Amino acid sequence: MTAQSAPAVQPEILAPAGNAEALYAAVFAGADAVYLGLPHFNARRTAGNFSAGALRDAVSFCHARGVRVYTALNTVVYPDELPALAGAVAEIAAAGADAVIVQDLAAASLVRRLAPGLLLHGSTQMSVHSPDGARQLAVMGFSRVILARELTLDEIAAVTAAAAESGLETEVFVHGALCMSVSGQCYMSAFLGGRSGNRGGCAGPCRLPFDASDGARTALGNHLSLKDLSALQSLPQLARAGVASVKIEGRLRPPEYVAAAVDACLRARTGEPYDEELLQNVFSRSGFTNGYITNRRGRGLFGIRTEADTAAARAAAPRLRELYRRERPRVGVSLALSLTADGARLTAADADGRCAAAAHSAGLGPGQRPPEQAEAVYRRALEKTGGTPFFAQTVRVEGAQWFLPGSAVNELRRRALEALLAQRGAPRPIACAPAPEDPAALPPVLSGALQGVTPGGASASSPGNASASSPGGASAALPGETWAQGLAARFAGPTQIPQQLPASLRCLILPLTEWRAVPAALRAITWLELPRALFGGAEQAAARQVRESQSEGFAGYVAQNIAHFHTCAGLPVLGGFGLNVANPLAAREYAALGACALTLSPELKLSGLAACAAQLPTLALAYGHMPLMLTRACPLHNVHRCAGCGRAGALLDRKGMRFPVRCTGPDGARTVYNPIPLYWGDRRAALGAAAPLLYFTLETPQRAGEVLALFEAGRAFDGPFTRGLYEKGTG
Repeated sequence: MTAQSAPAVQPEILAPAGNAEALYAAVFAGADAVYLGLPHFNARRTAGNFSAGALRDAVSFCHARGVRVYTALNTVVYPDELPALAGAVAEIAAAGADAVIVQDLAAASLVRRLAPGLLLHGSTQMSVHSPDGARQLAVMGFSRVILARELTLDEIAAVTAAAAESGLETEVFVHGALCMSVSGQCYMSAFLGGRSGNRGGCAGPCRLPFDASDGARTALGNHLSLKDLSALQSLPQLARAGVASVKIEGRLRPPEYVAAAVDACLRARTGEPYDEELLQNVFSRSGFTNGYITNRRGRGLFGIRTEADTAAARAAAPRLRELYRRERPRVGVSLALSLTADGARLTAADADGRCAAAAHSAGLGPGQRPPEQAEAVYRRALEKTGGTPFFAQTVRVEGAQWFLPGSAVNELRRRALEALLAQRGAPRPIACAPAPEDPAALPPVLSGALQGVTPGGASASSPGNASASSPGGASAALPGETWAQGLAARFAGPTQIPQQLPASLRCLILPLTEWRAVPAALRAITWLELPRALFGGAEQAAARQVRESQSEGFAGYVAQNIAHFHTCAGLPVLGGFGLNVANPLAAREYAALGACALTLSPELKLSGLAACAAQLPTLALAYGHMPLMLTRACPLHNVHRCAGCGRAGALLDRKGMRFPVRCTGPDGARTVYNPIPLYWGDRRAALGAAAPLLYFTLETPQRAGEVLALFEAGRAFDGPFTRGLYEKGTG
């Protein structure tokens, strides 16, 4: 990279700190910032993590060395956890951390309400992958967005440009494990094993055998397991795109891994060569991939951890410990030594104006060397700051004609630098208001740009308040009406709708892309669903479809991503399950953004449904093959190309279950579905005030009609089914 093409500001290198040892490794190796978590509300709850006291110590240690600390509160929060969440915000503020990483809007609300001095970073769990997503977070007061890992370099540049226009930074993963699913949109671990990735407990089922060959192989493949990401060679392009921070994944990885990744990032950032083989030996799954950023998403993305990989890691570990055995000098300091007959005084000052001094009070005699030679000796002694985080930027010596033994000079240097380090690490708590007794009762906290938005996002004369009748006798539900009196149904397209709809149908959901095919008689109760993933130019196409359809008599739009509130600003919006709404405070925040109703998280227990339903009309998934994963990498690419694929396939697991896979396009999203449907038709009353949402995906029109009839009649299901997580919850 030439000097002419070099970016004005290099991105920060952000390292994981799953425990104290990894924190020291990251800092000593040269990271500019670290991210870590408290024992609760973080997406790596099985990491060592940090207690409130350990967090204060970690922040002090890092700030003394000029390293920033970002604390993760990036999980979905349940209603009864809101008081503890408020307490966690207070602990982070008391520690003086630099920012909080959040997924749930309840966490963002509490940070803005209680500790507005803390910066807000939007977690990758928020699934932000488009310009409108960045614009929406900027409106909501975020300072940074951590982008989804599935983006190409051009897409990263486009989102970063949109973010920069709004004063928002972007952060991009460049090394570490890749999830098969878009972060925040994976329910596989929760539904198959009761451990939710949205709650920090992912059991990693995608690493188990899943085979896409449709029985053509004698042994199962690992067709949901991606290689680890390593995009260090793309750092110059990311820097030129304006990315503020490049992130290393790995809060569950050992300190050797952290140090090796930080060291390699430092070298790659400045254009120096780094030992890629050593980095691969530390941890990889059959090597690395950079397929998303380079837009190569074939079978080369996939890989597993082999015995050879594990053996290489054991062999590499001893060499890697040298990377964090000693401090890396990173803080410039000005040293001034004054010598007189009465003694000596050394002053150390940093660029932030902090100053510390150490004195030698014993009298000094004349030196034996000429003052010029003596001054050079003193300078060399003072510049020996090894083993500390300091390096001498300037050294000034006065009174070099007086003699001070070398041991005394070293002692002065040690004491002055220790005192300066203590000053730099002194606690700097952030002001925090007292936590309310009931955080769920807090009104939404809006930035100035949102103050004019009315909950529901529509006036009384808007399409969202229309009333009409469908051929089956269904009538449109008003945004303020109790939707639980009727049914809601989502179909994959108009051709999936059965000929006869139940009289109790109040809400019909269909894809935005097919709005022209929706019969005029159904439009008054139809909400047009935006896709959960809109990569590349798909967002612009969706925005155009919203504009074209908004005066065509539809009830409104289904937002499955935070970006959709920007795309559909001022229009009636129904929140989809992809928003992961799981508590009443988050529900209030979405209502303030314009939602007139919300589909609640399918990971909630029944009691949680009731708590959220008290805020605004809600829906609960009550039938359907649960979308377990939303992926950009296609598992079917392990066995064939797109040509002749038919956009459909299945994954066979080790228990003989076939998980359907459906594709919306070569650059779009793929969905992996649960083969066993969810069903609550015979226990509908248990859903309380939440309207049942029947989510049709794989069914024929005839089968959809049969299920609707069963549900409306309250009859038992006529085949294998699951109750999902409403009764048992997630771990």
